[in-house]
Amino acid sequence: MSEELDPLILDLVEWVAREERLYRDVLDAWRTSCPRLTVWEDVVDRGYVMRSFAAGQETAVEVTSAGFAFLRTNGRAPNNCNQGSSECPDQLVGT
Repeated sequence: MSEELDPLILDLVEWVAREERLYRDVLDAWRTSCPRLTVWEDVVDRGYVMRSFAAGQETAVEVTSAGFAFLRTNGRAPNNCNQGSSECPDQLVGT
C-alpha cells in the first residue's frame, strides 16, 4: 500500500515546503481515520517532515533534508532549492 500512497506523500511534502504550516493545520488537512490511507503517518515515519517547537509559538511542521531530497528525486524541488546540493534550507520563504 505504501507505494500507492507515494503521490499523496509527495503532495503533502511539497505542500509543507511551499510555506510555513502549523501542525494543527497540517493535521486538519491531511490526517484521516481510514487505516488504509496513512499519508501523514507515512510522511513522519519516513522522516520527510518534523514538528518544530518554539517557546510561545504554536507547533509548526517543517520539511527535513530527507524530505527535500524526496522532492528533488521526484522533480518537485522548490524554486529556491539548489538542485546540486544534498540539502535544501529547513525553511523556505516565498516558494
